[in-house]
Amino acid sequence: MASSRIDRVFERRLASLINAGDSTLLQGGRRGVEKESLRVTPEGRIATTAHPAALGSALTNDHITTDYSEALIELVTPTFRTNWELLQYLCDLHQFVYRHLGDELLWATSMPCVVDGDASIPIAQFGPSNVGRMKTIYREGLGLRYGRVMQA
Repeated sequence: MASSRIDRVFERRLASLINAGDSTLLQGGRRGVEKESLRVTPEGRIATTAHPAALGSALTNDHITTDYSEALIELVTPTFRTNWELLQYLCDLHQFVYRHLGDELLWATSMPCVVDGDASIPIAQFGPSNVGRMKTIYREGLGLRYGRVMQA
């Protein structure tokens, strides 16, 4: 019920913007991107290695972190006014990551690489701090509830 009410509010606000007739109304907006890629071996199998230390802490690095799996790198850009700035920053992040992956690669497609079931997918590790443990335990729960393959 609440979802349909939220949908109606969104539709009304969107219609107001469209009907305002002011083409500059939404100009100046900022945009950012979160992009995920699995780290894989040269054979196309999910990497079982730890998050590379050279990329910084997955817990505290605002721009290079992990998602569900230790092998699932998430690149996070700040917001930018232009698409060019955004894409340049994302490209720079990619290049930085690749310089620190050794022989591993970033899997570019949304279909997962070769995995050998749930046990082959390492859950992200965020360190021994309370926040780090909480993030790891949360992911362990997701793995139990939905399966690790579905999360990767």
